[in-house]
Amino acid sequence: MNRILTVIALIVFASSLFSRSIDPIVPQIAHSLGTDPATAALLSTAFALPFAIVQPLLGALADMFNKARLMLICLALLAVATVAGALAQTFPLMMITRMLAGIAAGGLVPIAFAMVGDLVPFNARQVAMGRLLFAIMSGNLLGATSSGFIGDLLGWRAVFTTMAIVGFLILAFAIPGLHGVGSRGRGFDLGSANAGYKAIFSNRLAKFCFGAVFVEGSLMYGVFPHLAALFHDMGEVRASIPGLVIGGFAIGGVAYSLRVSWLLRTFGETWMMRIGGVVMGLTVAFIGLRLPWPADVVDFAILGLGFYMMHAVIQIYASELAPEARGSAMALHSFFFFLGQAAGPAIYKVGFDWAGASPVIFTGGALLIVNGLIVAHYLRRPATKPV
Repeated sequence: MNRILTVIALIVFASSLFSRSIDPIVPQIAHSLGTDPATAALLSTAFALPFAIVQPLLGALADMFNKARLMLICLALLAVATVAGALAQTFPLMMITRMLAGIAAGGLVPIAFAMVGDLVPFNARQVAMGRLLFAIMSGNLLGATSSGFIGDLLGWRAVFTTMAIVGFLILAFAIPGLHGVGSRGRGFDLGSANAGYKAIFSNRLAKFCFGAVFVEGSLMYGVFPHLAALFHDMGEVRASIPGLVIGGFAIGGVAYSLRVSWLLRTFGETWMMRIGGVVMGLTVAFIGLRLPWPADVVDFAILGLGFYMMHAVIQIYASELAPEARGSAMALHSFFFFLGQAAGPAIYKVGFDWAGASPVIFTGGALLIVNGLIVAHYLRRPATKPV
């Protein structure tokens, strides 16, 4: 079991490495491909929107066929799409490669969590998922920080090339590591897929799980692609600086994964969601103060801790919305989360143009606090058990 979890952790590490590596080099890509940084920030939407859209399909396929094999195929496609990104000569072509990467990445993290749900007993699942979160945060940390430094030294194309090489190396390790893991599944059956989604949405907690992660994705992650441009406006043009700041978020996530058992014992699920939502809102609002970047590094570390205190609990509830269709449930969880991440950069762009950066960021922080308090009120353990 430990060997399988290690391989799964490496796959989600690769996925997270790819997903946040673009943010620090947005201004470089914009300059190279002849567009403005605010428009180039929509590369995050180009990745996140296809990621979200394919979730219902990939979730159903994961339940019908072999989850491990589907993850390996998606990892290979993600690495190929990243190579294509390194070769892109126009911004529209770059958008297409990010869309393809988003489609491929859609079959990695959600299905990995569904596999953990299949393989690990419920009472040990929070800790097992904490291990995956550690891998995700390590990938986010390395992806964000390394891409900034690589971008400063070698240019943004070297970032894509490096990420693709890492993806192919992990794929070479994962193919034998997941050989024979998981059952074939029930085969292609649209009736079963429809029944699975009906079972998920018949659970009254589904709207709170999915609504909460949509708000997280749009109002928290939505500001990340604009971070480099915000620093540019303040006179900081080095790509490594927003990379370090975003890396602070990953440090907070790593801190969560290392202390998840203690946090659960100390606060319990309800207070973890309440505290996480309040911390998330306050730290997002802090970005609007436009202080020197070292303060933002600390702020993002606290933001990462608060985010995962809330998000990881919601993830556990989502995994139990319909145990017989867990792959579909986790895919819907990611669908709404990444739909929020796709909408977020555009929402902030419109808001920045209309009211300015700081007021819009302050508003986003306030709404995140409300979101945390609402979901903490409605999610209760007994209601997640099948009836």
